[in-house]
Amino acid sequence: MIGKLKGVVDTIGNGELILDVGGVGYLLAAGARTLRSLSHGQAVELFVETYVRQGVFKLFGFASEEERAWFMRLQEVQGVGAKSALSVLDVLAPADLMQAALLEDKAAVARANGVGPKVAARIVAELKDKPAPLGRGGGFMTTSAPVAALAGSALAPDAISALVNLGFAGSDAAAAVRVAANQLGETASLDELIRLGLKELNR
Repeated sequence: MIGKLKGVVDTIGNGELILDVGGVGYLLAAGARTLRSLSHGQAVELFVETYVRQGVFKLFGFASEEERAWFMRLQEVQGVGAKSALSVLDVLAPADLMQAALLEDKAAVARANGVGPKVAARIVAELKDKPAPLGRGGGFMTTSAPVAALAGSALAPDAISALVNLGFAGSDAAAAVRVAANQLGETASLDELIRLGLKELNR
């Protein structure tokens, strides 16, 4: 089984790339987020998941071990296959996905191509109570920044909830409140967090 490849990007196509590793070209399926980070001739290290289903052998490449781990976690949800998992990760980075699950923001997940409301609701329901997935080597694979930032102000979750009720996506609201909490400090009032969060969202 292949876990990681180091080589030079030979070709970038629609949903795939060829990575030249010592003269051998590996065809890797990849999401839009990973492909956007690559360019022809670039030397890269990609984390790989080997997919074997009913005689189909396929390699998926990711720019980070974190994304690979979340790709596998998403497929633990009933009705979510490799294609849908990639689509979710195209619209939500791992930290944003975790935040959306915690806030039960089904709409944010449903923005993924091919992911309907029912599947989005199932993803949120199953991820919200689970710890972040373990990456290879045993490390938890979600940036701690969102949780740490929310802990910076006891009122931050209430501010995020207020912004979500105003119609903003949970991931966007969480990011805006993180900025507000960092600027205002731990003594910020709820009104101050909401007001500065709105200002950030309306930029």
